Amino acid sequence: QVQLVEFGGGSVQAGGSLRLSCIASGDTSSNYCMGWFRQAPGKEREGVAAIYRVAGHPRYADSVKGRFTISQDNSGNTLYLEMNDLKTEDSAMYYCAQMTRRSRWIGANPLRNDVMDYWGKGVLVNVSS
Repeated sequence: QVQLVEFGGGSVQAGGSLRLSCIASGDTSSNYCMGWFRQAPGKEREGVAAIYRVAGHPRYADSVKGRFTISQDNSGNTLYLEMNDLKTEDSAMYYCAQMTRRSRWIGANPLRNDVMDYWGKGVLVNVSS
């Protein structure tokens, strides 16, 4: 089992920045890939960014490329999302998620919202105009 806890949500004006963190605990050795997802009211959950534990190779949704940066610490137990030039449409609940090495979804697009094995409870990001 893996537990994921997110930190860093809040309110910011458009054009501002926020940094989200996610701390993983439990069976952290099984980490294959971690990602950030978001869900705005009335919308489906969407993948924002993902990164592989060993290879790195960050992946981004087109809507956040050039503005968001995903990173991880050396242990792979802490995941970050640096969000710059925030827009009102970035407002959403942001979730941290992990795909494990035992996943049947190895090789799939990690931004798909149906391939992750573990999820955090999310943090709210609100961007005002």
